[in-house]
Amino acid sequence: MKIKKGDIVLIVSGKDRGKSGKVLKSFPGEEKILVEGINLKKKHVKPKNEGEKGQVVELPFPMPASKVKIICTRCQKATRIGYILKEDSLSPSKEKKKYRICKKCGKEI
Repeated sequence: MKIKKGDIVLIVSGKDRGKSGKVLKSFPGEEKILVEGINLKKKHVKPKNEGEKGQVVELPFPMPASKVKIICTRCQKATRIGYILKEDSLSPSKEKKKYRICKKCGKEI
């Protein structure tokens, strides 16, 4: 999955279209992400102690990763993600490392 924890994303479809937020957690097996303040659902919480009242709290729920575009940190535009392989000069075996790049400006994300 191309989107990782800590990325800033823009919602491109659904009820929250046009909003942006930070990715709190990603679920690669399910192809879903949890975005701060987006896809909020109400959950009823039972009282835990005697004398306490129950509550209705709004929590963010996971949403499909296909509904978001990442916002590039360099050009500040919503973009797709590409990959580039570079040789790591510090390692003795000259291993190639994979880096994410912005498809619009070509810079590393």
